[in-house]
Amino acid sequence: MKKPTTYFLRTKRLGFRHWREEDFELALGLWGDFSVTRLIDARGQLSRDQVRQKLQQEIAAEVNYGIQYWPIFLLSSDEHIGCCGLRPYDLSQKIYEIGFHIRSKQWGLGYASEAARGVIEFAFEDLDVKALFAGHNPQNTTSRNLLEKLGFRYTHDEYYEPTGLNHPSYLFTKEDHTQSR
Repeated sequence: MKKPTTYFLRTKRLGFRHWREEDFELALGLWGDFSVTRLIDARGQLSRDQVRQKLQQEIAAEVNYGIQYWPIFLLSSDEHIGCCGLRPYDLSQKIYEIGFHIRSKQWGLGYASEAARGVIEFAFEDLDVKALFAGHNPQNTTSRNLLEKLGFRYTHDEYYEPTGLNHPSYLFTKEDHTQSR
């Protein structure tokens, strides 16, 4: 009998856990999909080694900072649908970066929005974050629309090395979060 998955964070439909070494196939299904990475990484189709490196970076972020872009799963089936979480942005100001990568076959089902709302709540209520930063590829209107729907305010364009582009960038403060409740 399969042991039930333990999730440290849950939303209505999603469970969050931490990346593990044995998650390579899940990572490959996500970051090995050019549809997912084409707007977040200028290298094109990521190789198995590049996906393994991304997985290692997420595991290291958890060890070093206690955060990562956590893998997310459907509570109803434990099916992996992507990742959503936090990265350090300006730790001296308690500002973290929020991000989400959803498997292409799961697009359009509201998972990114639901996952982001769960991470926003977790960041402000459990981690005492002061603000969340987010950016998106200038061609990614879906991410722009979602960030605006979540209440993020455009602040500036910022160079993002993995794409080599200036990305529209946004901020969502704890005060914004409190007022939106």
